[in-house]
Amino acid sequence: MKIARRNDLSLRLLEIFGTLMLHQTTVAAAEELGISQPSVSTAIKQLEAQLGFPLFEREKKRMRPTPEAKSLFQEVEPLFEQLRSVESRVRDLRGGAVGKLRVMATPPLGHSIVPGALAAFVAERPGVAVQYDVRRMENVVDAIAIGAADIGLCLATDSHPGIEIRTLKTSRMVALMRQDHPLAECPVVHPADVAEHGFIGLDRASRLGLLLQTAFETAGVGYFPQIEVRYCHTAAVLAQAGTGVAVVDPWTASFLPNMALVARPFDPAISVPACLLSRPGRPLTRLADAFSRIFVAALMAPQPGPAGA
Repeated sequence: MKIARRNDLSLRLLEIFGTLMLHQTTVAAAEELGISQPSVSTAIKQLEAQLGFPLFEREKKRMRPTPEAKSLFQEVEPLFEQLRSVESRVRDLRGGAVGKLRVMATPPLGHSIVPGALAAFVAERPGVAVQYDVRRMENVVDAIAIGAADIGLCLATDSHPGIEIRTLKTSRMVALMRQDHPLAECPVVHPADVAEHGFIGLDRASRLGLLLQTAFETAGVGYFPQIEVRYCHTAAVLAQAGTGVAVVDPWTASFLPNMALVARPFDPAISVPACLLSRPGRPLTRLADAFSRIFVAALMAPQPGPAGA
């Protein structure tokens, strides 16, 4: 009896396919993989022959994925992230002097504490490459959960079954205003004060926005911002322009170069924990652990910023 040969898929062919899906051109995919353009084209033809259906249609200089290609990519993309995680761990086990560190953060920490911590980290490790991205909370959580990032840095993160959350430091949100604003002389700013003078609110779909809305409701004041934004830095920029008062996290308030702003405590207090996210059940790599130590030291150090921050 003749047994049919099993049609195993090549991991290398899948890697080339995934890279082409990301870059959409054979030239860009070849550059990313360090191979020739014809090699990319040949590999895709081989994979299509194994699969029995087309993956791309040529559209001018770009390769347009077929519906089957998009479906396949959804299945294999987590595998690529796992492989990158393994590669990172192998490089780390060689000694930690070389390798790659993947860090993601949300804007409050990503635009304040993290840049200085990364500068100190790479200064001591010239052989280490860092992949750094500042994204929204849900993107950071997803990246940690699938192993696309080694460390995530966020504020006020909710529990999530696919991530481990370590609270590093808890502080409270502050009210920001121009130095010539009537509330600049107040030792503490309350929701009623802010509502009277007009304020810049945070998107209620965000975690910090929800906390801010709850503080207003606790004080018996309606949450009706004149302008609503998603990011604290955007709110600070608008406060600098004289649009109103912004209530932001303390780290954003501490890193506002060239802004003549005053920071005052906001009451009722809104606690915001700075958190480190990682994958549960897996110790940090040497590189990730080294960076986390530098980051924590920077987080705990006194920060510059507006008066009263």
